[in-house]
Amino acid sequence: WKAIKELKTLGLIDGPVKTKMHAAQALGCGPIVTMIKSDSDVLKPVRPNTIAKSLAIGNPADGYYAYKVAKESGGFGEHATDEEIIEGMLLLARTEGIFTETAGGVTVAATKKLIETGVIPRDESVVISITGNGLKTPDALYDRLDAHVKIKPSLSAFDRALADLKNQTS
Repeated sequence: WKAIKELKTLGLIDGPVKTKMHAAQALGCGPIVTMIKSDSDVLKPVRPNTIAKSLAIGNPADGYYAYKVAKESGGFGEHATDEEIIEGMLLLARTEGIFTETAGGVTVAATKKLIETGVIPRDESVVISITGNGLKTPDALYDRLDAHVKIKPSLSAFDRALADLKNQTS
């Protein structure tokens, strides 16, 4: 947001700034989104209870500033339940081939909710920040995967396992 404002000040952005910054947090640890939704600039610390461990910061030091950016830009905030986080991870994997960690599931799930509620128009161009890969939190999806196959760390073992899976589905 700071960079966008600086580009506008330098005259490198013509017309009004249309960018909106939205916040996304897990419902089990979402003090910034709670601030935004309640229109209060006072952060109330919470005890984290979410699968999104990388976002489980109950008293974020920059919480007020994140609130300020969302408000100043005309953005909003949305929570995602643990179930919605997992669904967001699976949606991104199915549609884009990206295996994200739980934090990425939060951003996908919250963006989906913001679109469904009309906060973000369906025809709007949207950038979602996905910064972590799914190998950080594979346990979040373990029970959701169809097949768990353990193999030796070799290409031949992989090829055999892949052939076996193909035979099972045909």
